[in-house]
Amino acid sequence: MSTETFEFQVEARRLLQMMVHSIYSNKDVFLRELISNSSDALDKLRLESLRDSSLDADVSDLHIDIEADKEARTLTVRDNGIGMSRDEVVELIGTIANSGTAQFLQELAEARKAEAAGEAGGQAAADELIGQFGIGFYSSFMVADEVTLLTRRAGETQGTRWTSSGEGTYTIDTVDEAPQGTSVTLHLKPADTEDQLFDYTSPWKIREIVKRYSDFITWPIRMVTEQAAQQDAGSGSDGGDEADSGESADSGSGAADADGKQDGRDGQESAGAAAEPETLNSMKALWARSRDEVAEEEYHELYKHISHDWNDPLETIRLHAEGTFEYQALLFIPSHAPHDLFQQGAKRGVQLYVKRVFIMDDCEALLPTYLRFVKGVVDAQDLSLNVSREILQQDRQIQLMHRRLAKKVLSTIKEMQSSEPERYATFWREFGSVLKEGLLNDFENRDTLLGVASFASTHDKEEPTTLAQYVERMKDGQEHIYYITGDSRAAVENSPHMEAFRAQGIEVLLLTDPVDEVWVEAVPDFEGKQLRSVAKGEVDLGTEEEKKEKESAREQQQEEFGELLSWMTERLGENIKEVRLSSRLTDSPACIVTDTHDVTPALERMYRAMGQNVPHSKRILELNPGHALIQGLKRAHAEQSGEAERAGLEETADLVHSMALLAEGSELADPAAFVKAVADRLERTL
Repeated sequence: MSTETFEFQVEARRLLQMMVHSIYSNKDVFLRELISNSSDALDKLRLESLRDSSLDADVSDLHIDIEADKEARTLTVRDNGIGMSRDEVVELIGTIANSGTAQFLQELAEARKAEAAGEAGGQAAADELIGQFGIGFYSSFMVADEVTLLTRRAGETQGTRWTSSGEGTYTIDTVDEAPQGTSVTLHLKPADTEDQLFDYTSPWKIREIVKRYSDFITWPIRMVTEQAAQQDAGSGSDGGDEADSGESADSGSGAADADGKQDGRDGQESAGAAAEPETLNSMKALWARSRDEVAEEEYHELYKHISHDWNDPLETIRLHAEGTFEYQALLFIPSHAPHDLFQQGAKRGVQLYVKRVFIMDDCEALLPTYLRFVKGVVDAQDLSLNVSREILQQDRQIQLMHRRLAKKVLSTIKEMQSSEPERYATFWREFGSVLKEGLLNDFENRDTLLGVASFASTHDKEEPTTLAQYVERMKDGQEHIYYITGDSRAAVENSPHMEAFRAQGIEVLLLTDPVDEVWVEAVPDFEGKQLRSVAKGEVDLGTEEEKKEKESAREQQQEEFGELLSWMTERLGENIKEVRLSSRLTDSPACIVTDTHDVTPALERMYRAMGQNVPHSKRILELNPGHALIQGLKRAHAEQSGEAERAGLEETADLVHSMALLAEGSELADPAAFVKAVADRLERTL
C-alpha cells in the first residue's frame, strides 16, 4: 500500500474555506450533491456494461446506500457504480478543480459583493457560479471535519482512498481490497441548530432531505434501518430537537411532526423488519407521470440534478409522442446562460434514455446546436440499448425526434413571447445571441426564429422590437428593413451612417451581437421586406416624388465635385475602391461604406479568425457635399498652384479618409502618422 500526502494549492484552500463558511446558504444540500454523484456513477456503469460485455462488474443490484452511525458521528453515502481509478481520483477529486479556480473565486467574490450591496441578481449570480463550477462534492466540508472517499473502478482489482480535513493537505493511498463503486464517509461536526447545522445521523432528517431533493432518482436510495429503528423507537429526542429548531419535514417522507413524533409507518418499521434496508425514494420517472401528479418543485429538482444549476429553470416543457414511434421528453429552459455557452467543448444536449435505461449524457443529436442551452431527458421506446453517437447521427427516429423537439421548444418560446413578456425578456437577454445562430442553417424553422427574435432599435432606448412590430411602424414609401451592425449600441447610434435615417425619422435596428454580422447576410427578407444595412451600398431615402425633386440637384453636385472625386479616388486608390458623394450624411464630412455585395470588415476578421482565407474588399469613401470641410477641399483642389499646396491637399485627403475610419470605429493602418498630421495642423492654427 502506497500513501502520498499532497498540499492543496492556495486557491483551493480559499475555495474550501468559502465552501465551509459562505457559499451554501442551506447545508442540507451536501447530501443532495453526494446522491447526485452516486446516481451519475450508476448510470455510467449501466451504460459501460451495455457497451462492453467483457467488463467484470456486478450490475445485478445497482443502488445507493446511506448509513449513519450516531455514536461515531459518521454518515456514509455508498454506491456500487462505475467507481474511479487512482488517476481519476487525483484528477477529479484531489486537485479540486485545478483549472479555473482563480477565475471562479474572483467571479464568486464579485457576485457576493453585489449580493451584499443589495444589487438585483447578486444571489442568483453566486448560485449560478457554484453550479457551473461543479464543486458539489466539497459541500461535504460544511458539515464534516474530515471526509474519506474509498473507490474502486469497475473492472480493476485495486481501490483508492482519499482523505482530507479540508485544511491544508489530503492523502491518497492504494487499497488492495475495496468494493466496486464509491463510498464517501463524513466525520460530522457537532449539531448546531443556530448555524443551521443539523444532526445528519438522524434517520428522519435523512428521509426528509432525500424526499425533498432526490425522490426522482431512478436508482433505489436505501437507508440501513437497524440502527435507525432503534433511534426512532426511543426517539423523540432527534425528531423533537429538529422540529424545535424550525425545520419542517416533508409530509410524505416519514419525518417527524411538530411534536417530534414519528408517523405510524416508522413505528411499524422499528417494531418489525428493522434489519431490512428502507428505500427512501419513489424512483418514479417524472417524465412518465402525468403533470397533475408532479409538483413544480419536483420538476425543478430534476432540472438541478441534470444541469448542476442552482437556480430554478425558466420554463418546463413536456412532450409525449405516441404512434409508430413513441417517446417522452421533459425539457427545461434555464433562467441563466451557462458560463461556457459559447466555448468549444462545452457539454450540451439532453440525456437520452431507452425504456427508462440511461444511455447517453449530452446527446447532441436530439437538438440543433443553437438550442444547446436546453437541458432535460428524452426517453425513447424503440431504440437499441447499445446505440452509439455515430449511429444516432444517421438514425431516422432520432432525426424525427430532433425535428419535433426543436419545434416544441420554439413554439414554447413563441408562446412565452406572446403571453409572458417578462419571462420572454429574460429568455432573450440570456439566450437570444445563441438562438440567432439558427438563422444561419435551420431553414425549416427560419421564419419561426425570425418571429421570436427581438432587437434593439432606434424606436425605443429600452424596449427591443420584433421584426413584425418594425414592419407595422414603417413609414409610407419605405421598402426595406434597415439595420446597422457594430460593437455596442453607443457606437452604432453615433455612427455617421445613421445621420440621414435619424433626420428622416426612419427606424434602424441596432445589431451588436457578433453573430449578427453573419446571419443578416444569410437572411434575404422578412415578410417580403428586404433587410438592408445602412452602411452598405447606396442609400436613396424618401418617396419617389422626393427622389425626383432631388435628382437635378444631385446631378449638379456631381458635376461640381467631379474633378475632386476623381483626384481623391486616384490619391487613395491603394485603400479604397471609389470616392463618391453621399446621400446618407447630414452632419459629418465623410464616411466609409461597404459595397452592396462585398463582405464587411467585421465579417472578414471573423472568417480569418476561423482560419478561412477571405480576400480583402476595398471600401467606398463617401463625402458630404454640404459640409464646409468638403466644400473647402473642393475649392483648394481647384485653386492649387504649387507643390506645397498640392502636398497639403494630399495630406487633407488622407486625414478625411482616416477620420471616416475612426468615426465608424475602425482601426487606422498608421495611427502615429495620423496623430502627427493632426498635431502639425493644430500647430499651424496657433
